[in-house]
Amino acid sequence: QVQLVESGGGLVQSGGSLRLSCAAPDFTLDYYAIAWFRQAPGKEREGVSCASYSDGSTYYSDSVKGRFTVSRDNAKNTVYLQMDSLKPEDTAVYYCAADLQHSRCVPHAWRTRQGNNYSYWGPGTQVTVSS
Repeated sequence: QVQLVESGGGLVQSGGSLRLSCAAPDFTLDYYAIAWFRQAPGKEREGVSCASYSDGSTYYSDSVKGRFTVSRDNAKNTVYLQMDSLKPEDTAVYYCAADLQHSRCVPHAWRTRQGNNYSYWGPGTQVTVSS
């Protein structure tokens, strides 16, 4: 059983920064594509970013491009999402997800089931950005 655990969420003022972590205590994240999604109240889940293992490629949604940075620390078995210049519209529960079938985020399709297949999800961490 793959268990993912997110941490690092909290309350921050607009323009501030947070760093989210995604860890797997009993499973290695090596070899797999790992993505971050978010869901705000009353809205659909949105893909935020994806980090490949095989070639190190990363992808971002247009809404966070230039402000968020995803990275992997294989030695610590952790994937990070550095979030800078936060805006109130970034307020959401953030989830990390693992695709055990792909080591690379599928370009242009990493947010859809036609691309990566995220079979394991963490419980989420709340991020609240005040104006």
